[in-house]
Amino acid sequence: MQSYEQSLRQTRQYLLDHDDYLVVSHIQPDGDAVSSTLAVGWLLSCLGKKYTMLNEGPIPTRMKYLWKAGEIADMSANPPERMYSNVICVDCADFQRVGQTQRHFEPDASIVNIDHHPTNNGYGTVQLIKPDAAATAEILFDLLKQFDIRWDADIATAVYTGLLTDTGGFRYANTSPKVMEIASELLSLGVNGPELAETLLEEMTLPQLKILSRALEGLQLTPEGDIAWVSITNQDMVDCGAANEDLEGIVNYPRNIQGVEVGMLFKVIHDGAVKVSFRSAGKVDVAALAQIFGGGGHTRAAGAKLDLPLDQAVSLVLKEVKRVL
Repeated sequence: MQSYEQSLRQTRQYLLDHDDYLVVSHIQPDGDAVSSTLAVGWLLSCLGKKYTMLNEGPIPTRMKYLWKAGEIADMSANPPERMYSNVICVDCADFQRVGQTQRHFEPDASIVNIDHHPTNNGYGTVQLIKPDAAATAEILFDLLKQFDIRWDADIATAVYTGLLTDTGGFRYANTSPKVMEIASELLSLGVNGPELAETLLEEMTLPQLKILSRALEGLQLTPEGDIAWVSITNQDMVDCGAANEDLEGIVNYPRNIQGVEVGMLFKVIHDGAVKVSFRSAGKVDVAALAQIFGGGGHTRAAGAKLDLPLDQAVSLVLKEVKRVL
């Protein structure tokens, strides 16, 4: 297996040798997915390459300030009218996470897989994977350093956004010395750290506050107090006027209860399917737990989709979490 440095050089050469790229990230993009998409777009623009940025789902409103965020096409609104032979996937732990964007991949497309999830299955023609990176944005920082290009506040803000959101405001265990060194360099390039923290971590919309309140009304714990979870239905979303981006961070509330080892959020997708988000206090590897249900993620933060009604999904997942504990 080649080293991380070799993978960086291989990816650099691939980007130089090809052109006309499609850049995609995972469905329901978060801060790291959006910022990584834009970082790749910024790099390709500096290299004089043609590219299209695409995602299944809209970009969260609070990230519209990022460089060319408005140019990330939404599959449900304005998908491209053609196929692509060169695809760059960022922050996608497995190929299925690209969602419907794969409709625009040529059958023999070459895929560059740039990711930091330990559960990444190594798909693609070129793999740039670093499981101990705090965010895919950290890997993009290293990749951009491979090129003789001048950084500006736009790209610094994009990379900083990915680091800020995936480390929980530099509070999670993945906040390494390297992360802080990168953050310091980005701040020196003009990033407004306090403003980003306020916008991305503190500020809430009214629908977000309403859906949080609705979720906490149904908070449940096991008798032992080591597992806690909340559930959100489609009707809850309608009643609160909430969008998927308003669910960001809700899973942390059950996890943050004293004594809880695993916190979960069950979100009904439709009558026969539920998405479950896991958070761990450290004792349980929730990435391994999510993989049991066909999902993946990180040791302390992961997710999966179950093709079951809500009650059955809760029962099945709860049984598995208890077994692991």
